[in-house]
Amino acid sequence: MRGNVIDMAVGIIIGGAFTAIVTSLVNDIFSPFIGLFFRADFSTLSGTILGVPIGYGKFITAVINFLLVALVLFCIIKATNKAAAIAQKHIETEEETPTTKACPYCKSEIAIEATRCPHCTSQLEQ
Repeated sequence: MRGNVIDMAVGIIIGGAFTAIVTSLVNDIFSPFIGLFFRADFSTLSGTILGVPIGYGKFITAVINFLLVALVLFCIIKATNKAAAIAQKHIETEEETPTTKACPYCKSEIAIEATRCPHCTSQLEQ
């Protein structure tokens, strides 16, 4: 159980560092491009309802940031899963090479390099 706790702690620490990277990517790279596209800064938009100021621009900015973070994480996880699938496929192809064969006389399973069956002592053809 202690190993699992340590693994979880390492995962949380790496997750925190990864969050900083993704947040920086969204805030410093993607958000300025969106600002160029719309030619506006949404965080300054506000209105008043019955004399109460409502900063809806900050909410719009937070929603856009959330969607961008979700998109970046989706792309990273998708790429990671694809790489893992390719690695797993490579491992499976290596395991498909047979290491045993059946003796044609007694039908026992023997090593593929065997020239004589250890069960019935029959001479095997190459």
